[in-house]
Amino acid sequence: MNHGIFSLSRRSASVLLVASTLGLVAPAVLAADAAPELRLLTHSSFGVPKPLLAQFEKDAGVKLRITKAGDAGEMLNKLILTRKAPIADVVFGIDNTLAAKALAADVLDAYAGAAAQRPSAVGLPAPLVPVDYGYVTLNYDKAWFAKRAMALPKTLEDLAQPGAPKLLVVQNPATSSTGYAFLLATIGALGEEKAFDWWARMREGGVKVAKGWSESYYVDFSNATGGSYPLTVSYASSPAAEVFYSKTKINEPPTGSLSVPGAVFRQVEGVALVKGGQAREAAEKFIEFLRSPEVQKQMQTEMWMFPVEAGVARAEVMKFAPEPAKFDSPSDKDIADKGAAWVARWTRVVLK
Repeated sequence: MNHGIFSLSRRSASVLLVASTLGLVAPAVLAADAAPELRLLTHSSFGVPKPLLAQFEKDAGVKLRITKAGDAGEMLNKLILTRKAPIADVVFGIDNTLAAKALAADVLDAYAGAAAQRPSAVGLPAPLVPVDYGYVTLNYDKAWFAKRAMALPKTLEDLAQPGAPKLLVVQNPATSSTGYAFLLATIGALGEEKAFDWWARMREGGVKVAKGWSESYYVDFSNATGGSYPLTVSYASSPAAEVFYSKTKINEPPTGSLSVPGAVFRQVEGVALVKGGQAREAAEKFIEFLRSPEVQKQMQTEMWMFPVEAGVARAEVMKFAPEPAKFDSPSDKDIADKGAAWVARWTRVVLK
């Protein structure tokens, strides 16, 4: 069954035609059927203020149906598995770690509208249109280190020194996009063999592995209640979020981000048309919507990413989220060709 204004079966359309002729169809029913549906597939962290989404629906004349499909990798897998009968018209959240996989699966359609033509702060391979970007990096508990007068690590090697791995909680790259990004940063900086040698030493030293970001940040991290690890893999914007969500007014975040060489990965997220999707005109409008100045401004404190659109001011609280000067990553081709093997090797080295 097609979505949009042609979503009725032939039989039900005939029934409505007869009923309307006889004056039996309530105006409310006809009004409800008048709004086409636009299906958005995204990851669980997608966030745009409801008033902006409502305004988009009004301007585009559609009803937006948002499906949050878990982690970005899980989201893409669902898109690939349903490509013969697409479950969405537009998709948001495919990032630079997944772009090559999405292109190889041929699940995206070309888009040449204004948002795809304008310069952006960062790029993605077409047909993805970049929307936001951020940095996976180490975060530390300021009070923990201050209380012990302990120096912060400055290199990956510092983290591998005797006793130091017990300070760090990381995420499993097989189950966490944050953990996967951190793994890619270490490989990009050290090369595959040296990176896995580093990971082996981290295991021997007692590095903690969590399933995902929420578990590591809200349970294991010492900034959380009861956590015992003063270092965790998180985002450069996490300290800003600490200030924003604080129950009491604070002028400085209790955490900080560390731009340790080899521990920083730049993530770029994009939006794209789904091949075989419906409501194409509305889907194109949604791409432009995500690159509009107001959305680019507001999504900073919804998804805690940086805007890609030129001239969009940073949210005031993002002053606590300085951008790292350097980041590391393997090539896009190596990520596409070797990413799964790297995760399997990491599992053997760190968990088994």
